[in-house]
Amino acid sequence: MKIIGINSSPRGKESRTRRLVEAVLEGAGGEGAETEFIDLCDLRIEYCTACGTCYISGECIHDDDFAWIFEKMLEADGIVLGSPVYLYGVTAQLKTLLDRMADAVHCQMFEGKYGCAVSTAGGAGEDEVVAYMNRMLNLLGAVAIGGVGVAIGADIEALVPAGANAERLGHDLASAIRERRSYPEQEGRVAELREHFRNLVTWNRDLWRHEYDYWVEKGRIERE
Repeated sequence: MKIIGINSSPRGKESRTRRLVEAVLEGAGGEGAETEFIDLCDLRIEYCTACGTCYISGECIHDDDFAWIFEKMLEADGIVLGSPVYLYGVTAQLKTLLDRMADAVHCQMFEGKYGCAVSTAGGAGEDEVVAYMNRMLNLLGAVAIGGVGVAIGADIEALVPAGANAERLGHDLASAIRERRSYPEQEGRVAELREHFRNLVTWNRDLWRHEYDYWVEKGRIERE
């Protein structure tokens, strides 16, 4: 079992969100998972230009660190996303990564994976940001098992119970992967998304050759 944690805070070792991501990985490690922490801000990831090249060929026009981190995500059984709240949203670094994953969304490449999210806020918005990251996991085809958000303000001690909750979340994530746990309501939403993208790729099969071939190879559609 492999679980990776991605922290998108630009504050490096001073990041409070990092502490929650690491707590989730510690909990997962306690369940026997192999874990890896990735600091997204150590990587160079360019903006998506909406050129559509990845839909056609599966390749990107940019030569940067995206391919490396994306391969890590594909290899993982579980993915932990972490972001502080920046103006009621995720950091620009995480949004840039997610924007580069449109091909993975169309192809539902994270089907069968599990994930969760953690967030810290100075004042408010942590629950909304956790929900956004978990929705993105769903959009990619994965199931999100939960999240931890904490508004710290001036009280750094608020991280202590949040860290304990994050560690428990890590235990739960590893257990969910091991058990292949079912989340019927969420799986229903993911199935609806999968059907939408199946139709979208089929409609564009003459242009989006890579994505159409991917769906055929996965046995999700019959070649027309």
